[in-house]
Amino acid sequence: MFVITSTYQLNLFYYKETGMTGAEIRAFLAQNIKSFREHRQWSQANLAEYADISVPFLSEIERGNKWPYPDTLAKIANALNVEIYEFFRAETPASDRERDFAVKVVKEIFIAQKAIADKISKEYLG
Repeated sequence: MFVITSTYQLNLFYYKETGMTGAEIRAFLAQNIKSFREHRQWSQANLAEYADISVPFLSEIERGNKWPYPDTLAKIANALNVEIYEFFRAETPASDRERDFAVKVVKEIFIAQKAIADKISKEYLG
């Protein structure tokens, strides 16, 4: 298992699994988030409000300049009423390999979130 604890490791994970660079993955993610938002005819301000993030940060994500943390991805997915893996899907039906990759990414995101929550809990709650 490859545990993701930083953006750098997340980029390495993607590159290992897809052969794509972090910048290419960010561009793909950015386009998908923007497409879901536009499909709902929402402005960036609408999505930012529903996802409880700032408009400038959402704008940076949609331009592929920022890589959102897993919890931010979850907020955006919840606001758009989609599953996180859908941000990593191609518009054409997913192949088994693409589906397996998406499942693996989502699993790694939740493992990373749990590890962070456990660390915080241990440090501050004893």
